[in-house]
Amino acid sequence: MQAVTGGMMQIEQLFLLGFEGCELCPGHWLEKAVDKGLGGVILFDRNIDGSVQNITSPAQLSRLTASLQELAAETLLIAVDQEGGQVCRLKERDGFPPTCSAARLGRSSSEEATIHAARLLAATLVEHGINVNLAPVVDLDLNPDNPIISRYERSFGSRVETVVAHARAFIQAHHEHNIACCLKHFPGHGSSRGDSHLGFVDVTCDWQSVELQPYVDLFKGGFADAVMTAHLVQRGLDPSGDPATLSSRIINKILREELGFGGVTMTDDLQMRAIADHYGFKEAVQRAVLAGVDLLVVGNNLERSGNVLGRGVRAVEELLEQGDVAEESIAGAIARVKALKKKIEGRLAW
Repeated sequence: MQAVTGGMMQIEQLFLLGFEGCELCPGHWLEKAVDKGLGGVILFDRNIDGSVQNITSPAQLSRLTASLQELAAETLLIAVDQEGGQVCRLKERDGFPPTCSAARLGRSSSEEATIHAARLLAATLVEHGINVNLAPVVDLDLNPDNPIISRYERSFGSRVETVVAHARAFIQAHHEHNIACCLKHFPGHGSSRGDSHLGFVDVTCDWQSVELQPYVDLFKGGFADAVMTAHLVQRGLDPSGDPATLSSRIINKILREELGFGGVTMTDDLQMRAIADHYGFKEAVQRAVLAGVDLLVVGNNLERSGNVLGRGVRAVEELLEQGDVAEESIAGAIARVKALKKKIEGRLAW
């Protein structure tokens, strides 16, 4: 079992962690995490309480990302949510270029405008050491009262054709800069009435099958580096009532087998209340892995813990030791994460 739970499998590759700090001071817990083979980090401009988290200026961000990569033996995924508009971590107030919301770009009906805006956005990211953009949102804007998608103009529109065309342009611009993108929020958050940041969200009565179509179309075109799962329940897809992030039926069966997705699957933040209010950290990690997730995201700004990586790795090790998950499954997840890194490095084609 040493070969399974030790360094050979690099279970640490399966985690994308947030941390507090605009620089890495000597002895910061993240140094040890990166040294152990952490898959990546996620950066935020502000913490949930409004305090500064990781980003204050262009020069500071460049120093931080460079110091992170210097610690890593192989490319570290450095991710942000830079959708444009209201959801962006590199903000104009901190000295970064202005951005445009997905809704505004979708209303323009100009894919060229989206390519132009996304190229400027991607150029800013790569200039400051970011190699993963947790965007675009491919949720359909089906509920104008949606408190987390429509309210913040995060969707390109309500029509599949519009969303797919603009998402494709957005991703193409990022690939030109060797930045990976992540489609979200599978299987669709656009029809919801609730916000999974705040608690349990059930879309069983509101969700429509058309919400899967953007994924189908983008998969066919090869415009899918990663897919982020939503913390919402859809009993028509999984009668058990498990949220998508923890549902093998939704991830392994629908996303992988039926839709044929072969890239990286990743969770939305496991500390969001839709998960954290109902599952302990260990259970959430284990259930996500069993459901087919490759990359586990822990923002670490709701519950700040320097031991989150150790706890997470141990949770996966227990699954292996107990025979609940096959070694091949974990090895496959690690391989997909590493393949994504090779694309970012330019060693594999997008």
